[in-house]
Amino acid sequence: MNRIVNKLNLLWKERAHRATARAVLDTPAVIPADDGVVLFSMIGTRVLLPYLVAVKSLHARLGKGRIVILDDGTLTDADRAILAAQLGQPPIVPIADVDTGPCPRGGTWERLLTILDLRANDYVIQLDSDTVTLGDVSEIAAAIAENRSFTLRGDPDSELLSFAEMAGRTDDEAFLFNPDAHVQGAIECGLDRVSLPMRENPLYVRGCSGFAGFARGGDGRALAEAFSREADRLLGAERWARWGSEQVTSNIVIANEPDPLLLPYDHYLNFWDKGVPADARFVHFIGSYRYSGRAYIDATRAAVAALGRTA
Repeated sequence: MNRIVNKLNLLWKERAHRATARAVLDTPAVIPADDGVVLFSMIGTRVLLPYLVAVKSLHARLGKGRIVILDDGTLTDADRAILAAQLGQPPIVPIADVDTGPCPRGGTWERLLTILDLRANDYVIQLDSDTVTLGDVSEIAAAIAENRSFTLRGDPDSELLSFAEMAGRTDDEAFLFNPDAHVQGAIECGLDRVSLPMRENPLYVRGCSGFAGFARGGDGRALAEAFSREADRLLGAERWARWGSEQVTSNIVIANEPDPLLLPYDHYLNFWDKGVPADARFVHFIGSYRYSGRAYIDATRAAVAALGRTA
């Protein structure tokens, strides 16, 4: 009985959120700028409205950038018309056109690899559709100005660690040698067995690829592909292709950038059903807790209202 009640409650909140997000269609359209900044997301028809809230709220606060979209294969002609009108005719890349090379397909790998191609000429910000920008993002503007990569922290205490330090924090038996363990924990505890000749002392950060900035230039795909080959060797192709492997690789790329910025968690955070701080500037409403309480609905309403005030 509780399961049925919880399911009905979830469906009601999803519908309430869609109704709240729909008001974003009545806010001013984004005027893109070819200023060397790209706001990039992979989306499909199911997340069209939340995505518009995510990207328009960030663009309004940042005041920079043009938009590029990776179509997960489900965008309709009607979706494309809305995106064109709302976001200034953004380029839309079909997911089938992305060559993943030696890396897995699926699990948002196409997203990461497209970003690493785009960053050759632009600063690229990866933005998930379940995010909302609520306040000043001066740290992001500064990172762009300094051409400095950044990431949302996965946990409040996430920090840059050597591969050996990261591996030492987890249990080999529980993760690396357990075929049922989550791929992130599995490869993290095996990092001390990874060889990356292009990095003398490789680093890792437990970040969140839902919001990350990739500085212009850099190695492109080289580091990501080298790490993926090593992870495939350690875990096997089937395990490494599971959901979560792309996030680990995004963490590797960011951690090994020159002076990467780990965003302050008191302002840029993941929502774990512990409330949204009054001074929160950016919130990622992760799937497990997205519709806990009314936080996502309230944040969406506040962001849309702020967009209306910019008209």
